[in-house]
Amino acid sequence: MPIESVTVTAAKPSEETIKSFVETRAAPTYVLGRMARWMSKLCPVTVGLGDKYAKYVSQRIRDVASSVGARVNSDPGCRPNIEVVFTTTPQGLMDRVRQTQPLLLGCHSNLHKADELARVTHPIQAWYTTVSQDMGGSKQIDVGRCGINGGTKLNVTTDAATETGGAATVGGSQLVLPCAFVVHVSGSRAKDGLSSGFFNVLIVAEPGKLLDHEVGALADYIAMLALSQPASLDSCQELPSISNMLAPGCASISNRITDGDLAFLHAFYKLPEGNFLAAQRNYVRYEMKNILVNDTPK
Repeated sequence: MPIESVTVTAAKPSEETIKSFVETRAAPTYVLGRMARWMSKLCPVTVGLGDKYAKYVSQRIRDVASSVGARVNSDPGCRPNIEVVFTTTPQGLMDRVRQTQPLLLGCHSNLHKADELARVTHPIQAWYTTVSQDMGGSKQIDVGRCGINGGTKLNVTTDAATETGGAATVGGSQLVLPCAFVVHVSGSRAKDGLSSGFFNVLIVAEPGKLLDHEVGALADYIAMLALSQPASLDSCQELPSISNMLAPGCASISNRITDGDLAFLHAFYKLPEGNFLAAQRNYVRYEMKNILVNDTPK
């Protein structure tokens, strides 16, 4: 069904406004440095609210995702990969995640970084576990720490010859590269065939700090977090956006997903796979301009 949004009747956004929105709305990943999105089917679950409201939040994520071209798992028993948790003790929850499921914190190279990632600093906050995919479709979870995924093992033939009964034989050994993994790339300067995607998104909300907001507004804000990873939760967008709702000091605040938000997500989920970051951003800017400025149908 169509997604309701806030329609802004002011002047159409400038190219600079759109550019700024794209750069702050989607952060590059740690491993490949690309904008990540859902490449696999997403499956949201919400806990910590009454059943009616929990179902509403999860369904809102599904509806927004479907409307912009993201793949949604229609199986009611699907394994969740978007967990929305409302809790009065968010830091306690994230401390447990840090100890028992650090993969859900996202990519980190050391224990100190894991501690930093687990720190709760906002009333609604998200943690993204990403994957790197090559042009053959092979995926590797972005863990950041060498050896966790086993690394790469190479059978190496040595040049040194040893004499055995007067005959020379060539020796061999196995070389283990704990920080490397094998990928298939295109070799093109324009695109290498590598893409970043989401493996899991954990969103934690503290209801006591959100009493001034209706559940519909919270669901829209959470849907944007579930579908794209912002570079910052504190950036005020000149382009009207639900993202401004909880950012401090924003001049313009929307309590519903906006036309600008949907234009971004439509463009984001039409991205060709395998492009470098600059090409990704250029593509999204171009598509957003067509939708918001040139009135090109989505």
